[in-house]
Amino acid sequence: MFDTILIANRGEIACRIMQTAQALGVRCVAVYSDADASARHVEMADAAVHIGGSAPADSYLRGDVVIQAALDTGAQAIHPGYGFLSENPEFVEAVEAAGLTFIGPSAHAIRSMGLKDAAKSLMEKAGVPVVPGYHGADQNDSLLAEKATEIGYPVLIKAVAGGGGKGMRLVESEGAFAAALESARSEAKKAFGNSDVLVEKFVTKPRHIEIQVFGDGSDAVHLFERDCSLQRRHQKVIEEAPAPGMNDAVRAAMGKAAVRAAKAIGYSGAGTVEFIVDGSDGLREDGFWFMEMNTRLQVEHPVTEAITGVDLVEWQLRVAAGARLPKKQEELKIEGHSFEARLYAEDAANDFLPATGRLTHLMFPSDTRADTGVRSGDYISPYYDPMIAKITVHGATRAVALGKLRNALAKTQVAGTVTNLNFLHALACHEGFANGDVDTGLIGRDQAMLTEAKPLSVTVLASAALSAAKLDTSASNLGFSLWQPLARQIVLTQGEELFTCVLRFITPREVEIQTPIGKAVAHFKNDAWTIGGMPATHTITIAEQVHVFGPEGATFTLFDPLQQSSAASGDTDLILAPMPGSVKSVLVKNGQNVALDQPLCVLEAMKMEHSLLAQRIGEVAEIYVKEGDQVEAGAALIRLAPDASDVE
Repeated sequence: MFDTILIANRGEIACRIMQTAQALGVRCVAVYSDADASARHVEMADAAVHIGGSAPADSYLRGDVVIQAALDTGAQAIHPGYGFLSENPEFVEAVEAAGLTFIGPSAHAIRSMGLKDAAKSLMEKAGVPVVPGYHGADQNDSLLAEKATEIGYPVLIKAVAGGGGKGMRLVESEGAFAAALESARSEAKKAFGNSDVLVEKFVTKPRHIEIQVFGDGSDAVHLFERDCSLQRRHQKVIEEAPAPGMNDAVRAAMGKAAVRAAKAIGYSGAGTVEFIVDGSDGLREDGFWFMEMNTRLQVEHPVTEAITGVDLVEWQLRVAAGARLPKKQEELKIEGHSFEARLYAEDAANDFLPATGRLTHLMFPSDTRADTGVRSGDYISPYYDPMIAKITVHGATRAVALGKLRNALAKTQVAGTVTNLNFLHALACHEGFANGDVDTGLIGRDQAMLTEAKPLSVTVLASAALSAAKLDTSASNLGFSLWQPLARQIVLTQGEELFTCVLRFITPREVEIQTPIGKAVAHFKNDAWTIGGMPATHTITIAEQVHVFGPEGATFTLFDPLQQSSAASGDTDLILAPMPGSVKSVLVKNGQNVALDQPLCVLEAMKMEHSLLAQRIGEVAEIYVKEGDQVEAGAALIRLAPDASDVE
């Protein structure tokens, strides 16, 4: 085993690799950019090296700098993680030329699978079924159009050097082919520097099922399948293992095909052979075709680890250090079912636009595997993939595991940036998904339903009001009088909407909460609130933001009416009491000149003191109140003399 390795990556994958390596007694060196100077993977590492600016091209893609960092810190090997340099054959060769070990496949294996057209030709020779299509070198427009007609519409145009849906176009008819080809080529050229494409048959109800393979350079095994059909714009969202509806015969056929693919290129390390599967009439031995091979560890590897009990990173380290495969094919078994959901900082309701922002709060359920590279207080920067975490669950059956996924998503708490958390929960509750009726078009068909904002409930507003009043974990902050219940008004805003809630204690442990959409009664028992007999929704208030978690999660801004300018009513002369209260003090005198935003008086209301400010420069004309006066909402407190500019 290695003594020291360098991890040429960042975020959750760097943390994941360190977790296993450090448990094996291996010293881990991190690399980091300017943006990642205080990142979680840097904190976890035994040593860390700064390698450049925030943009990947200035840091994580600088292979020479990464290799020098490994040499300078005494590392014997480099683990690439995924993304960045993980599938760069030139980097592999440079690592080996420096006398270091690359923890992954050979440069030859990566090159063999690097271009989709060449990979498919190679797989055909190895006896692996491929989708009917044209993968040739001749890129003449007329020839491609002719091949598309031979294959039969609909067809897919795909960039040969592509990935992530870039350079890919679905063409439904012959008349639409030319425009789609031009568009795909243009996008492929910009994304990959290569405008070549292939054309293949489009499967009408496609499922994306991949096989985890592992090789040691001479032998290979498979660790069964993962279903990655829940996708948006060709990006995976929720993965599961094993695939729903899979039978032993199809599993064996796909596994054998994947192992043939790995052996054909002398594969070493963890890899994934991806198949497109026709799901229109169940899974069949003749209904799957090779798409591509990912020559690295995959984002979704935790679901495979969950059902096999295998630590794939440990296998990577041992095989790279010279060991043979740790297990034979017959020793590998499937136990139970697993799901992984990808939690992103993105706005699902706005076509999944990526988001940035500081994570003011982040917490995962204690019984859930959460692979993450961030903590509360970390910033989601615009430079890298906005993944927050991978949430993985395991259960004895698919139904049990799906229930655990819903529960885990409901209990995950994120504040500070918009996320896809509610979307993931809606997807986990989707009836078709629950029944195992999945295909790559599911999210696209039902996107509006899955991303629509849920109407606010009385429970959500009541929970937010309790949190804003600092009563979310205690019943002691409002007070209680023997003569009458004390009341407190809480005003919350969400966008342009304003929600006024009134909290009124009935007993020291019972409070009535009147909201604009209904009334709720909360009881404090066993150090927690219940609303309507059910546990109150988990909340947290940070600064002026009130965050309500759970499937109906929402964020509000705490609004203080006392800070509102009387100018809102169009009058900057009069200072009005925005709510009932007691005059704590008067800070000015008649005839006194005052500045903009100068405190004029202090009003005590709802157990808090609030300064009322001058809305303009002026002279105090009249004072209508004195210290100790009780005033009603809207009462005039102080008047400024008319602004000279307004007097004609």
